[in-house]
Parts: sequence; structure tokens; C-alpha cells
Amino acid sequence: MKGTQIILDHVAGREAAARMVDGRLNDLLIDAPGILRPSAIWRAKAERQAKGQGGIFLAAGDQRFWFRQAKGVAPGEALVVQVTGYAEVEKAPPVTRALTFKSRYVIVTPDAPGVNVARSIRDDDERDRLKLAALEALDGRDWGLILRSSCMGAEEAEITEDIATMIDTAEAALSEGEVGEIHPGDGPHITAWREWTTPAEVITEPGGFETHGVLDALAELQGPRERAGEATLYVEPTRALVAVDVNTGGDMSPAAALKANIAAAKALPRALRLRGLGGRVVVDFAPMPKGQRKQLEQSLKAAFRADPIETVLAGWTPLGQYEMQRKRERLPLSLTLPEEAL
Repeated sequence: MKGTQIILDHVAGREAAARMVDGRLNDLLIDAPGILRPSAIWRAKAERQAKGQGGIFLAAGDQRFWFRQAKGVAPGEALVVQVTGYAEVEKAPPVTRALTFKSRYVIVTPDAPGVNVARSIRDDDERDRLKLAALEALDGRDWGLILRSSCMGAEEAEITEDIATMIDTAEAALSEGEVGEIHPGDGPHITAWREWTTPAEVITEPGGFETHGVLDALAELQGPRERAGEATLYVEPTRALVAVDVNTGGDMSPAAALKANIAAAKALPRALRLRGLGGRVVVDFAPMPKGQRKQLEQSLKAAFRADPIETVLAGWTPLGQYEMQRKRERLPLSLTLPEEAL
């Protein structure tokens, strides 16, 4: 099937959203009950500084957090913080005091004043229209607003309503209150509405994952093997890192290695995204002459530039592997949807 579909459903009793592009699974969000979502906001008290680590632990009841910017924070002080990513196993989730309130059209930044428009919106008249709407909605507040690329062509009433909702949410979060959860963070359905702004057919009927091929795609993701043209990738997470092995398959031509590696580079962001893998990633590409590395690096940069999850491409190791560091924006699929749940 051609075109883009966004399917909102539940799988194994968990809220989930899938984006299909031309009949192929392109992105996936699955809730994980009992695990804090990134963007959740809490009021927590400072406990003790971790000497030698430059940070401090925070606590709200039984929930603990790791706050890296500990300078000037006294034990017992209450802080309003936001979860920035999923925690590694047996570690406290990382948090920040720089709160952001993100919606489909805007990002409200109470601690960073100024109105900014997405660089992708180049039309001067449109930029002026959006800035005026934002300034009016701020109504004199010394806060910041970022107008996202999805504002392009949107009705002014929709944008101002979105700004007002986010301002109300921010004011509620910043008001005085008890230690504990202030905002749970957005689930898969709201996150899909917020982030997947490309025109698409939206399917909300129960059973949409089964009727539109999402469950079949999920079953394929349970193993490490990923096809990329003639190449094959094996994507395997360990406790320390994500290991990726690239094989050329049956192609024995002189250019086989470069072709397989470029195909793997293009497929890698999707493979990591759908499996929810982040942290340190080490790729063992098929052996090829060093003179071809530049071409492969260009393919990697282009592929990850189009990926929504922040990834730092670190470069080659002395032994010839390629390293990258990827933000932990998703939970591993093995945690959100273990094989027995399908």
C-alpha cells in the first residue's frame, strides 16, 4: 500500500502507535507500564551529592533521579525536574531543570526567553505571522516559545490554542506543590500526534495493528536479523553496547562490500529505532579498502540526519569498527514487548 498511515492501537494491553510508509513499518511507539516516560515532570528533593561524579541524587518517595548539574543544590532542597531519557538497567533516570513543554505546534521554554521559528520555515511573511501569534499568546510572560515546522500553513486559531494549552500546563507544573509526580509525560498516541506531522491516513479502529500488518512486522523484529538489499545486518544489544554485524550475502563481486555497507548504513537508523536501541553502538562493517570509507561515512551521515533520534557519529576505531552514541529515547523492544506477548 502506497502512502503513510498512522495506526493507533493497543498490543498486549499496552498503548501503541505505528507509522507505516508504503506498507512497511517505519516507526513504532509502545508504552511500558511502570517505567517513567521521558518528558515526565516531578518535584523531588535533593539527597546527597555523588562525590567524583559531579551530580546529585533526587528522591520523591520511592522514586529516585540522577541530576548531573549539582552545583548550588543543597540537600533537602525541592526541585522541579524533567526526565530526559530512559534509565539504564538498575540506574536512576536522568533529569534536568531546564523544562520544555512540547506539543504539535510549539515548544514552551520557561527558562529560555525569546520567540524562535523553525529554520525550515523560510517564508518571511509566514515567520512574521507566527511570531506575532506567539507574542500575543505569551501575553507579556518572559518565557520562550519555539514555533515548530508543523506550524507552516496551520490555522492561527489552532496554533494559539496549542500555545495556550502548553502555557497552562507549564504554569501548573511551576506552581507550588507537594513532592511527587506533576506530569506523567506523553503516551504513544499523543506522542504520535505531536511528532508524526507528515500528512497521513490515521487509523484508530481497534485491531488496526493486525489488519494493517503491524503485528507481522513486530514478529520480524523479535530476532537480530535485518535485511538491507543484498546485505544482512545482525543487530544485537548487550549490557555494554549494541553490536551490529554486516554481511555481504551472496554477492561476490569486487564492489560487494561497499554496496552492502552503504545499504546497511541506510537501513541502520530504522533498525535501531524500531528496536528501541540506544547508547553506544559499534558496527562491524564488511571488510573494504580504507579508501572507500569516505563514501560510506557520507551515507551514514545522510541516513542519521533524517532520523529523529539524536545520534553522534564518532568514527572508526583502530580495529576498523565504526562507533556512534545514540540517545536513549526509546526502551528496547524486548522490554516493551517481549516475544511471549505477541
